[in-house]
Amino acid sequence: QVQVVESGGGLAQAGGSLILSCAASLSISSINAMGWYRQAPGKQREWVATITSGGSTSYPDSVKGRFTISRDVAKKTVYLQMNSLKPEDTAVYYCRAVVRLHEYWGQGTQVTVSS
Repeated sequence: QVQVVESGGGLAQAGGSLILSCAASLSISSINAMGWYRQAPGKQREWVATITSGGSTSYPDSVKGRFTISRDVAKKTVYLQMNSLKPEDTAVYYCRAVVRLHEYWGQGTQVTVSS
């Protein structure tokens, strides 16, 4: 099974930056796609970013231009660079890996953005 573990969450001020990391238990080249999602209390889980095994990236309008997903294949790690943070970015951020239409989720890491 694929195991993914997030890290890097914390507290930032509005306009600040954070980098989240997602470490996978196997080569990310073997993973069809990896992505980031977030969920704030009382709200629906929201898609944040995706990167495919081929390196294609995609984002929703809510974070496009501010967030960047990237990968380091050698380190078996996917990153989420978050810039120009807003209070509404506050949420638990989850890493997701897709392998042959099966999905695996990390435990989540808290991101809090103060105004």
